Amino acid sequence: MSAASCLRSEDQFLCSICLDVFTDPVTTPCGHNFCKNCITEHWNSNDQYLCPMCKEVFYIRPDLKVNTLLTELVAQFRQEAQQKASSSSSEQQAAKPGEVPCDVCTGTKLKALKSCLVCLTSYCETHLEPHLTVSGLKRHQLMGPVENLEDRMCMKHDKPLELFCKTDQTCVCMLCSVLDHKTHDVVPLKEEYEGKKAELGKTEAEIQHMIQKRRLKIQEIKHSVDLSKEDADREIAEGVQVFIALKESVERSLNELIEMIEEKQRTAEKQAEDFIKELEQEISELMKRSSEVEKLSRSEDHLHVLQNFLSLKAAPPTKDWTEVSVRPPSYEGTVVRAVTQLEETFSKEMKKLLGEVELKRVQQYAVDVTLDPDTAHPKLILSDDGKQVNHGDVWKNLPNNPERFSYFVCVLGKQSFSSSRFYFEVQVKGKTKWDLGVARESINRKGNISLSPENGYWTIWLRNGSDYRALAGPDVRLSLKSQPQKVGVFVDYEEGLVSFYDVDAAALIFSFTGCSFTEKLYPYFGPCSNDGGKNSASLIICPVNQTA
Repeated sequence: MSAASCLRSEDQFLCSICLDVFTDPVTTPCGHNFCKNCITEHWNSNDQYLCPMCKEVFYIRPDLKVNTLLTELVAQFRQEAQQKASSSSSEQQAAKPGEVPCDVCTGTKLKALKSCLVCLTSYCETHLEPHLTVSGLKRHQLMGPVENLEDRMCMKHDKPLELFCKTDQTCVCMLCSVLDHKTHDVVPLKEEYEGKKAELGKTEAEIQHMIQKRRLKIQEIKHSVDLSKEDADREIAEGVQVFIALKESVERSLNELIEMIEEKQRTAEKQAEDFIKELEQEISELMKRSSEVEKLSRSEDHLHVLQNFLSLKAAPPTKDWTEVSVRPPSYEGTVVRAVTQLEETFSKEMKKLLGEVELKRVQQYAVDVTLDPDTAHPKLILSDDGKQVNHGDVWKNLPNNPERFSYFVCVLGKQSFSSSRFYFEVQVKGKTKWDLGVARESINRKGNISLSPENGYWTIWLRNGSDYRALAGPDVRLSLKSQPQKVGVFVDYEEGLVSFYDVDAAALIFSFTGCSFTEKLYPYFGPCSNDGGKNSASLIICPVNQTA
C-alpha cells in the first residue's frame, strides 16, 4: 500500500476539533474521541459542556481519562505512516497543471499531498514527514492539498476558519466564536456545508429544470420553423400552380388572338387569289379573241371577213371589275377586345384558383365532429353515428338538462375548441332552410334565441330556398352565384375569424372578422323544421376530401 493511500485512511485517528492525529485521546460519555487538550479547551471556552460531534449536553463536566487502547493504535499508526512515507518517497511525481505543488520543493515542484492550516504551506510526501513525526508539528491541522491557504485563516486571530456563523453568514475561527460571535448561532463548517450542499442540490435541480424547459423551447421553436417551412413550401407550390394556370390562360388567349388575325389574313389572301385567277382566265379569253380579230382584219377574203365579222365584233362574256376590290381586313380594336376578354377570363380563373387554394389551406385543419345528443332539441332525430340530424314531428321525452336547447330546433357538436384552428364540412343538399356555424359555451339554450355574435353565435342561414344571410347583427344578405350543396366552416381562434365556404365552388361565402373569443367554441347545427316534408333532408357532417 502506498503512503498516500495510508494517509487517506487516517481519518479514524483524527480529532474532530484540531483535525490532527490524536494526542492523548480521551472518550466522552457519548462515545466520541478527542485530544484531551482540545476537548478541555473547548469546554473552557463555552458555557455548556456538550459534545462537538453529536451536541449531547452534559450537565456535570465529565471526568475524562486517556483512552490507552486508542493511544497505542495511534502510536502504531504514526509509526506505520512514517515508514510507508519514507519507503514511497521515490515514487512521488511532479505536480501537473491544475494540481497543487509542494511549497518547499526547490527545482522540480512535486505534487502536494497535504496542506497545513497552521504553517499555511502545502507539502509533498517527503516534506510532510515532519508533521507526522515531530511532536510540535503533529498538532498542526492538516487537510487535503489546496491553494490560497491564507484565505482559510482568520485574518483577525490567525486561526483556521473551522466554524460558520449563521447569524452573520460568514466563516469564523474558534476564537471568533467565543469573542465577536459569542451570542450568535455558530455551527461547525461541516454541518453548514451539508446544509448548503443540500441547497446546492436543489439549486442544481432547479437549474437542470430550467435547462430542460429551454431545451424544450428550442425544440418548440425548431418545430415552429419546420411548420413555417412546410407552410412556405406549400404556399410556393400553390403559387406556382396558380401562376402556371394564369400563364397558360394568357398563352391560350394570345394564341387565339394570333389565330384570329391569321385567319382574317388567310381569308383576304384567298379572296385575292380567286379574283386574280378569274381575271387571268378573262385575260386569256380576251387575248384569244384579240388574235382572231387581228387575223381577220388582215384577211383579203371579202366573204370570209363578212361571214365572221359579227361573231368577232361582240366582246366575249366578261365580268365588270369596276367595283371589285380586295379590301385589307380591319384589325381595329382586335387587341383591345382580346385583352378585355382576357381580363374577364383572367379574373374568373384567378378567383377560381385562389378559391381552390384558400379552401385547400383551411381543409388541412379538418377535425372530426359528431353531434351531442345531450344538447339536441327534443324534436330532432340524430343518426347512430352522430353525423346526421333532421327534424321530426314527434316531441321525444328527454331530460331537460341545462345543455339542451328547448325552443330552437338545433344541436351542438360534442367537440369543443379553445385555441388554434379547426374546420368541418356539412352537406345541406335538398334543404330549403338551415343554420350553421359555431357558438360559445355560455350561450342561452332555453327559450327564444337571437342568433348574433353579441349573443355568442357566429352563423349563416338559408330561408325560403334562396335567401342566404350572415347573422352578424344586423343581418347581411348574401348574393351567391350558385346554391351551396356542401358548406365548409373554418375558425381561427387566435385571429378571431369564422369563415364559411361553398365547397363545390371553392368560393368564400362570408367571414366574421375581428371576433373576440374568450371561451370554448362548439360547432352549431340547425336543420330547422321539416316544413311539412319540404325541408325533411338531413344536415350531414361529411368527411373532408383534402385532395379535391
